[in-house]
Amino acid sequence: MERMDSYEDDGCVTFLVRHAWLSMRSVLAEALDEHGLSVQQYGTLLCVRKDPGLTVAEVGRVVGTTRQSANELITGMERAGLVERRPNPKDRRTQQVHLTEGGRRRLAEAAPAIRKVENELEAAFSTTDRATARAWLAHMVTAVEG
Repeated sequence: MERMDSYEDDGCVTFLVRHAWLSMRSVLAEALDEHGLSVQQYGTLLCVRKDPGLTVAEVGRVVGTTRQSANELITGMERAGLVERRPNPKDRRTQQVHLTEGGRRRLAEAAPAIRKVENELEAAFSTTDRATARAWLAHMVTAVEG
């Protein structure tokens, strides 16, 4: 608790959120490993399911990586049969990323493991605390993305 208090004293919630994410990421990585996915691959599957047709650059922004790294990530996911690229009808210079049936299946298979981890991590939270935390995080994403 001391570590969290020191973040709060400095008013630097950004680093508290980052610390929480990095701590959670390692636990999530273990759960996803059983499904042959990395945290970035899972995040990519989630964002492409939510917004089919994202460009590589848009995927990179959502998963927090450069366009070049996102391109490498998507190339590997294409080889694994998880996503496919299609021509962008609005811009011939870019391609849109879409889930394949294999990607949908892998996402569906991995989702219960992620829910289990999140439920374990949130076990001490009240229903109100969970809702408040999720609402705050969603609001912060909206505030940043404009």
